[in-house]
Order: sequence, then C-alpha cells, then structure tokens
Amino acid sequence: MKEAKRIEAPFGEELARSLRSGERVLLSGTIYTARDAAHRRLVEALERGESPIPLKDQVIYYAGPAPASPGKVIGSIGPTTSGRMDPFTVTLLEKGLRAMIGKGTRSQAVLQAMSDRGAVYFGATGGAAALLARCVRACRIVAYDDLGPEAIRRLEVIDLPLVVAADAWGGDLYREGPPRFRREI
Repeated sequence: MKEAKRIEAPFGEELARSLRSGERVLLSGTIYTARDAAHRRLVEALERGESPIPLKDQVIYYAGPAPASPGKVIGSIGPTTSGRMDPFTVTLLEKGLRAMIGKGTRSQAVLQAMSDRGAVYFGATGGAAALLARCVRACRIVAYDDLGPEAIRRLEVIDLPLVVAADAWGGDLYREGPPRFRREI
C-alpha cells in the first residue's frame, strides 16, 4: 500500500488538483469545524457580505466535537454525514473553500463545483472519533458559540488521517471503490 501523502492546510488549487480519489493523506495545519446550523448561518452571513471565518483555500471539517475531558484539548471529534451540508457547499466553494472533511457521498452539484473550482473532499473514518481527537493540538470557538458543539471552531491538527473521497478531476471513491474492490477480490 502506498504511503500517505503529508499535506498542510490551508492549501491552494494546485495542491488540491494534485490529489486523486483513493489517495491517503495526513493533514496538518489549520482547519475549521462546521455542521448544518453553522453552514446555514455562514451562507446567510455571506449573503450580507460578511464572513466570520476566512474561506479562501480553507478546509472545513463536518464535525461537532464532544466536550473535552479535563486536561484534553477536545473531546471525540468524528465526521458527520456530509450530504447535509450539500445545500450550502456550492456557495462556499464559490467563495474559495478548498476542501471538506466528512463521511458519505456528495451530490452531483457539489462534485461538479469541486471540479470547476479545484477543490477536494476528504473522508474521515467514522467510529474513530476518540482517535481522531488525538490529532487536535489546539481548539477555539471562532463563531456561533450559541450553537454549542456545532459552533465553528478553529483547530490546529497534526497528521489527521484522511482519504481523498472525491477529487477535483471528477474522481469519486464512493462510485469507483465498489467496482474496484470487486475486481481485486
């Protein structure tokens, strides 16, 4: 098995376009968390010409972390189903969002916008939330603190293990993976 590619966030279109579906990565750097309610507010803010976070070349992780235990930076932080963010994603991609992290398939509109804009969608392992939390070195709420776990957080991560689920060239592991697996077995 090919070794995971180490990448740093935020990153630009050139790096996004270098990634291919099925490729494993270890992501380090600054990323943001946001789920359904935060996405709705973020798009409403953009419609007013505002944004509580930078979007150009940024990565949003679809997660709402559990409260941190004493002495911990963050609680369990597993991915949520990405399709719930699809109604908002094209707008965010148009504003420069470069990557998303979650689980599950994406709509054709999102996949097309990713291809048009040079963006990538990473899959994180569901059910491994406590292990993923070990990759988080710093966490602070930056917007919508009234949303509790769904507030937007700025995370500093080191070697967050991900797989490229959909790439900027139209590759989609959810579509391509099952036939590839059947051929290999």
